[in-house]
Amino acid sequence: MAQCVQSVQEYIQDSFVPMVAVLCSEDAERVTRKNSLSFPELLRPFCRLTSEGHLRDPNNQVVVVKGLRISVTGINTRPPQTPEMQRLLSQAVSVCQPPEVSPANVITAGDYDLNISATTPWFETYRENFLQSMPASEHEFLNHYLACMLVVSSCEAVPTERFLKLSQEQHRIQHSGEYTHPKWFIPNTLKYYVLLHDISEGDEQRADSVYEDMKQRYGTQGCYLLKINSRSGSTGADEQMPDPWSQYLHKTSIHNPVNVPLVFADGVSETHPLQLDQPTDAGYPSNNASQSVNNVDMTRPQKQASVTSHTTPTPRGTCLTLNDHDHIRQFIQEFTFRGLLPHIEKNIRQLNDQLVSRKGLSRSLFSATKKLFGGGKVPEKSIAELKNTAGLLYPSEAPELQIRKMADLCFLVQHYELAYNCYHTAKKDFLSDQAMLYAAGALEMAAVAAFLQSGAPRPYPAHYMDTAIQTYRDVCKNMLLAERCCLLSAEILKSQTKYSDAATLLIKMTSEDSDLRSALLLEQAAHCFINMRGPMVRKFAFHMILAGHRFSKAGQKRHALRCYCQALQVYKGKGWALAEDHINFTIGRQSFTLRQPDNAVAAFRHILINDSKQSAVQQTAFLREYLYVYKSMSQVTGDGSLPQLPLPCLHSSQTRVFCGHERRLAEGEKQAATHVSLDQEFDRDLSQLWRELEERVVAVVNRGAVPITFQPSQCCLNSQTDNLRYPLAVVEEPIIVEVVFRNPLKVPLALSALCLLWKFTPKDFSDPQGSTAGETITNEKEAASLKEVRLLIARLKLLPHKTGELHVLGVVYNLDTGEVDNSEGSLAEDLMCVRGQQNLEIQGSRLNMTKEEKTSVTYGPDHRLDPIITPPMPLLEVFFINFPTGLLCGEIRKAWVEFVNMSAVPLTGLRVASTHPEFFTFGSAASDLTPVTPTAAEHCSAYKTVAMPPSVETVSLVSPAAFGVTSGDRPVVAEIPLSQGVLGPGEALQIPLWLRGPDREGVHEINFLFYYESTEKTAKLSHRVLRHTAFICASRSLSIRATASRSNTLHSRERETEERQEEEEKNGSMLVFVDVENINTSEAGVREFHIVQVSSSSRQWRLHKNISQNYSKLASRERGKLCFKATRCRTEEGGASSSQKYTFADLNLGNEQIVSSTTPCADFFFRRGLPSEPRRGGVSTGGASQMWRQSGTDDGVTNIVKKCSEVELDIIVLWKAYVVEDNKQLILEGQLHVALQTIGKEACSLSQKEETQEMVLLKFKPDIPPPVSKPSLEQLSHLIKTCLHYPESYDHPFPQKSLCMVPVTLTLSNCSLAQVDVIVDLRHKTTSPESLEVHGSFSWLGQTQYKLQLQAQEVYRLSLKACFFQAGVYNLGTPRVFAKLAQTSAMCETSQQSAMPALIIINSV
Repeated sequence: MAQCVQSVQEYIQDSFVPMVAVLCSEDAERVTRKNSLSFPELLRPFCRLTSEGHLRDPNNQVVVVKGLRISVTGINTRPPQTPEMQRLLSQAVSVCQPPEVSPANVITAGDYDLNISATTPWFETYRENFLQSMPASEHEFLNHYLACMLVVSSCEAVPTERFLKLSQEQHRIQHSGEYTHPKWFIPNTLKYYVLLHDISEGDEQRADSVYEDMKQRYGTQGCYLLKINSRSGSTGADEQMPDPWSQYLHKTSIHNPVNVPLVFADGVSETHPLQLDQPTDAGYPSNNASQSVNNVDMTRPQKQASVTSHTTPTPRGTCLTLNDHDHIRQFIQEFTFRGLLPHIEKNIRQLNDQLVSRKGLSRSLFSATKKLFGGGKVPEKSIAELKNTAGLLYPSEAPELQIRKMADLCFLVQHYELAYNCYHTAKKDFLSDQAMLYAAGALEMAAVAAFLQSGAPRPYPAHYMDTAIQTYRDVCKNMLLAERCCLLSAEILKSQTKYSDAATLLIKMTSEDSDLRSALLLEQAAHCFINMRGPMVRKFAFHMILAGHRFSKAGQKRHALRCYCQALQVYKGKGWALAEDHINFTIGRQSFTLRQPDNAVAAFRHILINDSKQSAVQQTAFLREYLYVYKSMSQVTGDGSLPQLPLPCLHSSQTRVFCGHERRLAEGEKQAATHVSLDQEFDRDLSQLWRELEERVVAVVNRGAVPITFQPSQCCLNSQTDNLRYPLAVVEEPIIVEVVFRNPLKVPLALSALCLLWKFTPKDFSDPQGSTAGETITNEKEAASLKEVRLLIARLKLLPHKTGELHVLGVVYNLDTGEVDNSEGSLAEDLMCVRGQQNLEIQGSRLNMTKEEKTSVTYGPDHRLDPIITPPMPLLEVFFINFPTGLLCGEIRKAWVEFVNMSAVPLTGLRVASTHPEFFTFGSAASDLTPVTPTAAEHCSAYKTVAMPPSVETVSLVSPAAFGVTSGDRPVVAEIPLSQGVLGPGEALQIPLWLRGPDREGVHEINFLFYYESTEKTAKLSHRVLRHTAFICASRSLSIRATASRSNTLHSRERETEERQEEEEKNGSMLVFVDVENINTSEAGVREFHIVQVSSSSRQWRLHKNISQNYSKLASRERGKLCFKATRCRTEEGGASSSQKYTFADLNLGNEQIVSSTTPCADFFFRRGLPSEPRRGGVSTGGASQMWRQSGTDDGVTNIVKKCSEVELDIIVLWKAYVVEDNKQLILEGQLHVALQTIGKEACSLSQKEETQEMVLLKFKPDIPPPVSKPSLEQLSHLIKTCLHYPESYDHPFPQKSLCMVPVTLTLSNCSLAQVDVIVDLRHKTTSPESLEVHGSFSWLGQTQYKLQLQAQEVYRLSLKACFFQAGVYNLGTPRVFAKLAQTSAMCETSQQSAMPALIIINSV
């Protein structure tokens, strides 16, 4: 139970006090009425004694009476009937409310921190009023009158006669038998005569003389002179005097800050909330014509009816001074000590004497006496028939009642030990007589008396109380007495910390007959559960809910709301979804009933914003209730502000913002650029790729450096983009905000008139554009419907008309249930439709850069909803015409691109960057752009062709700069030529676009980034970009494999000059073998491939002629082999700069030559990727020697040796494919590239698939440097190239001359860039007989070994002579050549690559 102001002992003592009746004369009543008080009201604040009283018990022991309080009431005060009593109790509870600002009383129980009311003043008020309104009963005497005060004014003509009349009237009321009420304790009631003297008006001497007469007549213990009204009311109005009556006459409104009228609406006096103004009853004394017997509490309502409308109470005691207060206090003390207590002591002795004399009688005789007095009543023994004896009445002289009287008298004067003994004795007698009502009363008071005994000689008999309650309730059917017994016992158990027993007792007393009583008891039971040593939090909350429900049924809406709010603390956020919904729903209803719309809306919000587990029907009811409350609240406030709506759930973090025009649809054959749209999902890697492309373009525009203020273009902003900076939007271009709603309910919701809530600050960034008149922002509205458990993505559009700063704050919409069945329903739905808003509050990403940010949780700003509106900018749209979706690998296709300026601002600086620059080209500046239209080029070749029969190569020199190549890397950014460099507003430009299918099959994603600027530079937005993503499906075509081999050139049999021979010997030549295989799987309907032409491109080599048969046609899976002779380029360029020209050599296999040095063939050659630096040529011999000397390491040796076998020759194979599609034959054309790097090493056009890169482990120790690679023997065998020059046949007359000497020239060519030491050994190595038979035997004349030193790329001719002894066929390729680099002393000579067999025929003539 909650804490009470009084202790349990004080509470029980104040519940049972001596009752004193009052009879006033009319003049005495008039004297007290000067103070707006009746005589009982005048005495009420002073009825508690401040000093101790004493009396002696029958054993002559002194009994100390402490803090005794007496109850003084009018003689005709009547308790209310049951219906009126319930109504007045309800009114008393409703008036007493908890204070609005109460001190926090937080109870911590486990994980709960509960703010609970420490006190329950409404329960104490109910309890006090309930006990005071208990009607007097026949089975007990505690609320029977013990004495009667007879009050007469000193102004009476003959006061003694008036006293006599009042005394006779009291005697008539008590003994005539006409009145059943009031009840009197004993026949000889104490009469106390009070002479009331008005000091301000009366004669004090006369009053004193009358009082002296009274003392002679009634004795000094039976009368008193009370002097009051020491001042007149007019003089006392200015002086503030204490008002001790307010706390008694307005007790129910002490804790209520609202002023309560003096008289209740039903006419109840302010004196006591339970006093009624009832018509005269035969059982009660009424006011006669002389007003000698009056009830001041009945006359008050008529007198105060005229002031019920006043808000301030009438001042009381205005004629009384502090001395008068002391007089009244002294009067009460004199009455009690000299009148009441001696009277009680006397009666206790008399009753005790009677009981003592009774003990001497036998039980049988005493039983006979009881039968005589009881009228022959027969006790019933059957428990089932106890109800028949519940109404058993004893006569007033019955010994059992005398014992009960003595017990009650002892109890009233705090002699609890004797009282307990008497109660215990009476209990036995009543039980033996089966007088259950009397027995229950004795049990009840015996338990209370046992508890109140000082020193606690015996434990509290709780079972007495349980038996009494059960008897009152079940046998006697008297719920009032059962309730009183429950209240007393629960308070006692609580004081003994037996909270569990107290809660059980309180819960048992709940029933359906009184909702108010059940509610109060359930609430107290809940407090018992929370005050246990181990607080039972959930039981507390559950019983609070039950109490709130019963409060609601009893009409106590405020108390019901308070109970539900306290219980919500336990259920909130603990997973009790259904219970929490029920509590919030009830709180919402009660708050709305109590005109607390804000609390009602907040409660309903909690029901709707969470994922409810309620059924669809229940959710519909919740939603309708909320809409009704919300609608009512908005009508009441009427301030125009839109409150927050809880439905549907708005996912602010998923909000996306798109700045710029939406993508335009394709028109006919035109395919619009994909750009960026809200329909695309965000890919972080792809976003980074676009950023890098944009940085490359910006770096090119700014001459290689990216500005510090560079901000990548972000048209679509979401939770994964960088939102630390303010996004930029352009005036007159829409801003689309995509908001995501989620419906947590199982019922559909209808949203209408959706629009954005925004704030705009105009700012002029350039010129007076920002100050133009007209609408600032155009806000478009939309409507949508949310089905159950679904997401709604609403795209709302804003169109700015001025420059400035825009802030999107939230979404405004109409909310409806979305269920319309008929016309009447639609009208109802319109009435239920409410309009509100939800704020868009986005939390930025967590900051994690600095140390402070890493050690704390801080979030950065998110400015995606705060775009800056910039001045007009150009707007580019790109359309692709005849753009394919599928290509063969290496296929060349010609398409067209159309650039359209959709804005009113001219654009310039149009550039394009791509992730696959090898995929497309716009052609070189000097290329022939004919045909000029797409229709004219429909059946034409993409290449520039010239009619020419197959012959020797056609050579042309091309500079890479002509094709946009200015460095070693392939051009990623290409500039698109515009007419006069500007594309005006509304203008369009069409230019051709050549495409080449990727070398690897599969689906390829090609990204284009178009960059453009405005002719007028603005500080906010420097450029704009347009994105396009194309997907190309590449199919297999041809596989090209090429190998280069050194050729040992012989003397040409053609007529060539000596210079040509020397040049050819110096430059050397190669044989290039090209294998072509058709690997197409005929999926694209390709019938056959035709090899049209083979071209080469290099700075050092060129294809010279075709020395193989023509295998131009290749069907599926066929393979052809081509062999070409390659020679060094005749044109020598000094240096190795990137502007060095390339030599293109074309060898056509048909009657048409494709000019490979022009667009698009050369473009795709340069875009395929270039080596970072030249691999051969351009370095002088001296430079190479110096480089070697400076390095002097094995690494330098390896590089020099490698260059001997490296070549830089790119082979371009051009082909045509014949495809059958829709019964039509189409001719496709394309080109494949093969880069020859090393002599003898095969190169392929198909790049190997990149293997997945394995995860690299972190290494904390530096790795040991790898050993320096040494050149292999194979690489060292290519330092010197050898060639023998001799006649193929030689005629010699052997008969005439036996020795035949033939001159032979051995040509040694240094292939490296450093000095080489060469050893030529002419001695025969082969001695096997088989070799002699094959080659014959001959000898070299002269030196058998030569030691030479050749400079870089030097050609040395060594003249030899071979001696033959007979005719035959001989092999002259026996000289062995060893070589090593001159500067490597530690390296041994390596045998060079042996020459081909050199056969000579010796004829004998």
